[in-house]
Amino acid sequence: MPTNSTTIEQKFNNNRLDLQILREFCEREGEEIAYRKGDQLEREGDPARWFAFVTEGCSKYVKYGMSDDKAHITWFSFEGEFVCGYPTFLYGRPSQATIEAMVPSRVLRVTGLQLEQFFNQNMETMKLRAMIGEHILSQFRSRYLDLHCTTPRERYEMLLQRCPGIMEFLDLQDIASFLNVHPNTVSKIRRDITFGDR
Repeated sequence: MPTNSTTIEQKFNNNRLDLQILREFCEREGEEIAYRKGDQLEREGDPARWFAFVTEGCSKYVKYGMSDDKAHITWFSFEGEFVCGYPTFLYGRPSQATIEAMVPSRVLRVTGLQLEQFFNQNMETMKLRAMIGEHILSQFRSRYLDLHCTTPRERYEMLLQRCPGIMEFLDLQDIASFLNVHPNTVSKIRRDITFGDR
Protein backbone atom coordinates (compact mmCIF):
# COMPACT_ATOMS: atom_id res chain seq x y z
CA MET A 1 0.00 0.00 0.00
CA PRO A 2 1.38 3.47 -0.77
CA THR A 3 2.86 5.17 2.28
CA ASN A 4 0.75 8.26 1.72
CA SER A 5 -2.53 6.34 1.65
CA THR A 6 -5.19 7.42 4.12
CA THR A 7 -6.71 4.82 6.41
CA ILE A 8 -10.45 4.49 6.84
CA GLU A 9 -10.10 5.67 10.44
CA GLN A 10 -8.23 8.78 9.32
CA LYS A 11 -10.86 9.50 6.70
CA PHE A 12 -13.64 9.11 9.25
CA ASN A 13 -11.79 11.53 11.50
CA ASN A 14 -11.51 14.26 8.87
CA ASN A 15 -13.39 17.32 10.15
CA ARG A 16 -13.92 15.30 13.31
CA LEU A 17 -16.92 16.43 15.31
CA ASP A 18 -17.09 16.78 19.06
CA LEU A 19 -20.18 14.66 19.60
CA GLN A 20 -19.88 14.50 23.39
CA ILE A 21 -22.99 16.65 23.80
CA LEU A 22 -24.94 14.23 21.60
CA ARG A 23 -23.63 11.24 23.52
CA GLU A 24 -24.63 12.89 26.80
CA PHE A 25 -28.10 13.53 25.36
CA CYS A 26 -28.48 9.80 24.57
CA GLU A 27 -27.22 8.89 28.04
CA ARG A 28 -29.66 11.31 29.66
CA GLU A 29 -32.74 10.80 27.50
CA GLY A 30 -32.17 7.47 25.79
CA GLU A 31 -33.67 4.07 26.50
CA GLU A 32 -31.14 1.27 27.02
CA ILE A 33 -31.86 -1.61 24.66
CA ALA A 34 -30.10 -4.97 24.33
CA TYR A 35 -29.95 -6.78 20.99
CA ARG A 36 -29.04 -10.39 20.35
CA LYS A 37 -26.82 -11.35 17.44
CA GLY A 38 -28.93 -11.11 14.29
CA ASP A 39 -31.57 -8.79 15.77
CA GLN A 40 -32.58 -5.90 13.55
CA LEU A 41 -32.30 -2.35 14.86
CA GLU A 42 -33.98 -1.08 11.68
CA ARG A 43 -35.42 -2.89 8.66
CA GLU A 44 -35.11 -1.64 5.11
CA GLY A 45 -38.40 -0.23 3.85
CA ASP A 46 -39.93 0.23 7.30
CA PRO A 47 -40.15 3.73 8.80
CA ALA A 48 -36.77 4.55 10.36
CA ARG A 49 -37.28 5.26 14.06
CA TRP A 50 -34.10 5.29 16.10
CA PHE A 51 -30.89 7.16 16.75
CA ALA A 52 -28.62 5.38 19.20
CA PHE A 53 -25.24 5.47 20.88
CA VAL A 54 -23.54 2.05 20.92
CA THR A 55 -22.31 1.17 24.41
CA GLU A 56 -21.43 -2.43 23.58
CA GLY A 57 -21.14 -4.50 20.39
CA CYS A 58 -21.36 -3.64 16.70
CA SER A 59 -23.83 -3.62 13.83
CA LYS A 60 -23.77 -3.91 10.06
CA TYR A 61 -25.84 -2.02 7.49
CA VAL A 62 -27.34 -4.27 4.82
CA LYS A 63 -28.87 -3.06 1.57
CA TYR A 64 -30.69 -5.54 -0.66
CA GLY A 65 -30.31 -5.42 -4.43
CA MET A 66 -33.29 -4.29 -6.49
CA SER A 67 -33.09 -7.06 -9.07
CA ASP A 68 -31.39 -10.00 -7.34
CA ASP A 69 -32.33 -9.35 -3.68
CA LYS A 70 -28.66 -9.91 -2.84
CA ALA A 71 -27.44 -8.55 0.50
CA HIS A 72 -24.79 -5.83 0.25
CA ILE A 73 -22.91 -4.76 3.39
CA THR A 74 -22.46 -0.99 3.15
CA TRP A 75 -21.38 0.22 6.61
CA PHE A 76 -20.62 -0.70 10.21
CA SER A 77 -21.18 0.95 13.59
CA PHE A 78 -19.02 0.02 16.57
CA GLU A 79 -18.88 0.58 20.31
CA GLY A 80 -18.45 4.28 21.04
CA GLU A 81 -20.13 5.31 17.78
CA PHE A 82 -23.68 6.19 16.76
CA VAL A 83 -25.94 3.85 14.83
CA CYS A 84 -28.87 5.10 12.75
CA GLY A 85 -30.24 5.62 9.28
CA TYR A 86 -29.46 9.32 9.25
CA PRO A 87 -31.39 11.46 8.33
CA THR A 88 -34.43 9.33 7.44
CA PHE A 89 -35.26 8.59 11.08
CA LEU A 90 -35.73 12.30 11.81
CA TYR A 91 -38.84 12.29 9.65
CA GLY A 92 -39.96 8.66 9.93
CA ARG A 93 -39.13 7.99 6.30
CA PRO A 94 -38.46 4.43 5.08
CA SER A 95 -35.11 3.09 6.20
CA GLN A 96 -32.69 2.70 3.29
CA ALA A 97 -30.91 -0.27 4.88
CA THR A 98 -31.42 -3.01 7.43
CA ILE A 99 -29.24 -2.49 10.51
CA GLU A 100 -28.39 -5.81 12.15
CA ALA A 101 -26.48 -6.61 15.34
CA MET A 102 -23.36 -8.65 14.49
CA VAL A 103 -22.86 -9.65 18.12
CA PRO A 104 -24.87 -9.19 21.33
CA SER A 105 -25.07 -5.40 21.61
CA ARG A 106 -26.41 -2.65 23.83
CA VAL A 107 -27.42 0.86 22.79
CA LEU A 108 -28.92 4.01 24.25
CA ARG A 109 -31.58 5.01 21.75
CA VAL A 110 -33.82 8.01 21.22
CA THR A 111 -36.57 8.68 18.71
CA GLY A 112 -36.42 11.03 15.76
CA LEU A 113 -38.84 13.36 17.56
CA GLN A 114 -36.59 13.49 20.64
CA LEU A 115 -33.56 14.32 18.52
CA GLU A 116 -35.50 16.88 16.49
CA GLN A 117 -36.46 18.64 19.71
CA PHE A 118 -32.85 18.50 20.88
CA PHE A 119 -31.59 20.07 17.65
CA ASN A 120 -34.22 22.83 17.87
CA GLN A 121 -33.06 24.03 21.30
CA ASN A 122 -30.72 26.77 20.14
CA MET A 123 -28.32 27.92 17.43
CA GLU A 124 -25.50 25.72 18.71
CA THR A 125 -27.52 22.53 18.46
CA MET A 126 -28.85 23.58 15.04
CA LYS A 127 -25.27 24.14 13.93
CA LEU A 128 -24.37 20.67 15.24
CA ARG A 129 -27.19 19.20 13.14
CA ALA A 130 -25.80 20.79 9.99
CA MET A 131 -22.26 19.65 10.81
CA ILE A 132 -23.41 16.05 11.33
CA GLY A 133 -25.02 16.08 7.89
CA GLU A 134 -21.83 17.42 6.33
CA HIS A 135 -19.72 14.87 8.22
CA ILE A 136 -21.85 11.95 7.03
CA LEU A 137 -21.71 13.26 3.46
CA SER A 138 -17.91 13.38 3.76
CA GLN A 139 -17.81 9.79 5.04
CA PHE A 140 -19.87 8.48 2.17
CA ARG A 141 -17.85 10.46 -0.36
CA SER A 142 -14.70 8.81 1.03
CA ARG A 143 -16.39 5.41 0.79
CA TYR A 144 -17.33 6.12 -2.82
CA LEU A 145 -13.79 7.17 -3.69
CA ASP A 146 -12.37 4.08 -1.96
CA LEU A 147 -14.52 1.82 -4.11
CA HIS A 148 -13.29 3.56 -7.27
CA CYS A 149 -9.70 4.51 -6.48
CA THR A 150 -8.22 1.80 -4.23
CA THR A 151 -7.43 -1.84 -4.80
CA PRO A 152 -9.33 -4.62 -3.01
CA ARG A 153 -6.25 -5.33 -0.90
CA GLU A 154 -5.96 -1.67 0.12
CA ARG A 155 -9.63 -1.66 1.15
CA TYR A 156 -9.12 -4.90 3.09
CA GLU A 157 -6.11 -3.50 4.94
CA MET A 158 -7.91 -0.22 5.71
CA LEU A 159 -10.80 -2.20 7.20
CA LEU A 160 -8.38 -4.16 9.40
CA GLN A 161 -6.70 -0.95 10.54
CA ARG A 162 -9.98 0.62 11.56
CA CYS A 163 -11.35 -2.44 13.37
CA PRO A 164 -8.71 -5.16 13.93
CA GLY A 165 -11.11 -7.64 15.54
CA ILE A 166 -13.87 -7.39 12.98
CA MET A 167 -12.90 -10.55 11.10
CA GLU A 168 -14.09 -12.73 13.96
CA PHE A 169 -17.61 -11.32 13.54
CA LEU A 170 -17.88 -11.44 9.74
CA ASP A 171 -18.01 -14.37 7.38
CA LEU A 172 -16.17 -14.34 4.08
CA GLN A 173 -19.28 -13.30 2.16
CA ASP A 174 -19.85 -10.24 4.39
CA ILE A 175 -16.25 -9.08 4.01
CA ALA A 176 -16.42 -9.52 0.25
CA SER A 177 -19.71 -7.62 0.13
CA PHE A 178 -18.32 -4.65 2.04
CA LEU A 179 -15.18 -4.56 -0.11
CA ASN A 180 -17.32 -5.00 -3.25
CA VAL A 181 -15.35 -8.01 -4.48
CA HIS A 182 -15.89 -11.75 -4.99
CA PRO A 183 -15.24 -13.96 -1.92
CA ASN A 184 -12.43 -15.68 -3.85
CA THR A 185 -10.65 -12.32 -4.01
CA VAL A 186 -10.77 -12.00 -0.22
CA SER A 187 -9.36 -15.52 0.11
CA LYS A 188 -6.50 -14.63 -2.23
CA ILE A 189 -5.76 -11.41 -0.32
CA ARG A 190 -5.58 -13.38 2.92
CA ARG A 191 -3.23 -15.95 1.39
CA ASP A 192 -1.02 -13.19 -0.01
CA ILE A 193 -0.83 -11.48 3.39
CA THR A 194 -0.16 -14.74 5.23
CA PHE A 195 2.40 -16.24 2.87
CA GLY A 196 3.66 -13.15 1.07
CA ASP A 197 2.98 -12.12 -2.51
CA ARG A 198 4.23 -14.68 -4.99
